[in-house]
Amino acid sequence: MKFKTRLRVTFIIIIVVPLALIACAFCIIGLYLMNTQKGLPMERMDYGYMSENMREIVNSTEEVYLVLQKQAEDDPSLLADKEYLSRVSSGISRKSTYIIVRKDAELYYTGNEEAAKLIFSRLPDYGEGDTSEDSGYYYGEFDKFVKQLDFTFPDGSRGSVFVISRVNALISRHLLVDMMIAIVLILIFTGVMLTRWIHKGVFDPVNELNVAMQEIKEGNFEYALQTDAKGEIGELYRNYEDMRLRLKESTEEGRQNEKQNKEFISNISHDLKTPITAIKGYVEGIMDGVTNTPEKMDKYIKTIYNKANDMERLINELTFYSGIDNNRIPYNFHRINVADYFGDCVEEVGLDLESKNIRLNYSNLTSPDTRVIADPEQMKKVINNIISNSVKYMDKPQGTIDIRILDDGDSVRIEIEDNGKGIAQKDLPRIFERFYRTDASRNSAQGGSGIGLSIVKKIVEDHGGYIWATSREGEGTCMHFVLRKYVELQGGK
Repeated sequence: MKFKTRLRVTFIIIIVVPLALIACAFCIIGLYLMNTQKGLPMERMDYGYMSENMREIVNSTEEVYLVLQKQAEDDPSLLADKEYLSRVSSGISRKSTYIIVRKDAELYYTGNEEAAKLIFSRLPDYGEGDTSEDSGYYYGEFDKFVKQLDFTFPDGSRGSVFVISRVNALISRHLLVDMMIAIVLILIFTGVMLTRWIHKGVFDPVNELNVAMQEIKEGNFEYALQTDAKGEIGELYRNYEDMRLRLKESTEEGRQNEKQNKEFISNISHDLKTPITAIKGYVEGIMDGVTNTPEKMDKYIKTIYNKANDMERLINELTFYSGIDNNRIPYNFHRINVADYFGDCVEEVGLDLESKNIRLNYSNLTSPDTRVIADPEQMKKVINNIISNSVKYMDKPQGTIDIRILDDGDSVRIEIEDNGKGIAQKDLPRIFERFYRTDASRNSAQGGSGIGLSIVKKIVEDHGGYIWATSREGEGTCMHFVLRKYVELQGGK
């Protein structure tokens, strides 16, 4: 659940749930008290037991009662005068308050006949009423509040005046106390439930994330967090997992690179040591006068020259490798004609291969106007590295290298095939890895830095192409790489 939704739900719960529970508590407690009161046909009610609402009813009843009480003290005979009683009734301000006058056991006068019929038989007898000003009777089954005043009629009959008020609602102190307790319990319940909900939905996930981040800080990239939660919390968990996997991958890649760098330095050191040792040996031979004939001198100088070239090649590979590692290979792309470009390349490498007794065959099956977007210098490095590998592992007296340019629909496929010793199937998937060498012996005749084909793969992929190899041991190897054709848009389409 999103934080915004969670806040909205929390706001609604804080308002709606307590109100609903308070309303239910009010109804339940009120009904309980009313049922308790209705169980008693007549209950003595002291003013101190009443709420402020009830006091308004009592005060209205008291006004009429005091008028009648004063009259009973001054001239009780008027209480037997129906005209006087009618004037008192008409002067009552509260419409639900009325008077009943009883003579002996008979109804003598009433201001509300229908209501009087219901309660008359339940009124207390003469002399049973409490005439104190601070008391009255509440009839729960009729919701009536009653005050009684006894007097004597002029003919000596016993009479009672009852001032009766209809009670709309009775709210006692008991109800108020019970409601206050209920409200406090409801608020505590709501607060506890909300706290648990927010703690489970927010604080627990945050604590888990905090623990996970501590594990990441200590280098433990295996500490995974899985969740089905939606919203911000679920997104945080998923972002953590993405970060963890990337950090793990980056760390492993860093370790692998460090291992490869150490291996590369070891390889370069080994490969540099061999020509340096040879150069020193031949120079010492010249200094010692071993080259006592022009033929020996020429042989020694050519050998020293070749070994220096080997050193230069290794240093150039080291420089280029540094550019690959920092993604700083300089590219200068052009639209180049496939036939012209590869024709020039074949002519350039052909002379060198001829001197090594290797026959070069070339065929171009693309149309003369086929073009690709490429960097001529870097693409030449691709061709030279592949051919250099073919020459390095050539084991036949008469070597052959075939270069074929094929039309592959919207792409151009270049194949460079040799008849060398081939590559074992177990090694074939790994030949484009940096520093991977199929020759474990690292002899000086065939040993290399192990990054030649990785450079080829990097350059081809940076051109938007891809490369792979096929090979049979003892028969030879074929390198395939693909470049997309350049298509010039016409008519603005």
